[in-house]
Amino acid sequence: MTHWSFTGGRIFMDEVSTASGRPPRRRRKEARPAELIRAGLEEFALHGFAGTRLEDVARRAGVVKGTIYRYFTDKEALFLAAVRLEVAPVLSQITGFIDTYPGTTRDLLKLIIETVHRQLVNSDLRVLIRIIIAEGERFPALTELYYAETISKGRALLERVVERGIARGEIREGAAARLPLVLIAPALMAAIWRMTFDRHASISSEDFLAAHIDLVFHGVLTGDERDWSVTRAL
Repeated sequence: MTHWSFTGGRIFMDEVSTASGRPPRRRRKEARPAELIRAGLEEFALHGFAGTRLEDVARRAGVVKGTIYRYFTDKEALFLAAVRLEVAPVLSQITGFIDTYPGTTRDLLKLIIETVHRQLVNSDLRVLIRIIIAEGERFPALTELYYAETISKGRALLERVVERGIARGEIREGAAARLPLVLIAPALMAAIWRMTFDRHASISSEDFLAAHIDLVFHGVLTGDERDWSVTRAL
């Protein structure tokens, strides 16, 4: 089962087990950080970062406010824990793809794009992105931690994919290859559209995904890969 440990207001997860196979006695205490993070996400979604109060997070989680300070030093630490909870599994999954994928760079890109759309456009990660965009200027510490925990790691992974593709002759060198971050930009557009304009002009997740794949394939793949990749991918 999952065991939570904390250092400096940060949350970490480790797998532990008991000889009997039964959960340890302090099961409720060990589960509480995850409940606080979930309650924090719900409050952030409703009120933004500035408008979220820790007493409201505690009330939503069914605990007293002091309980939060056992695990998180302040509201920023709670936000950081939410970022890690939402982002770490995605980055870990994509890292696994890159480390072990035996196929073409075209198919690897398709797999990564599909994963990002599933986790970014259709998950609670949209809440965190909305806060970063709306409140990042007022709270630069939020953009700093989000960049450190998410953007910088994502950029490094995309750079690895592009380097792999260039070495295999499957990605052409050019402006997009020099700035691989743009390869994931359509997913961010899809997330922003879902949060802001979808009620006025709905666009399906499938259409966003297909357009993203089309754009990336025709933008960076070499001729032999590009000519027939899109129809096969869809």
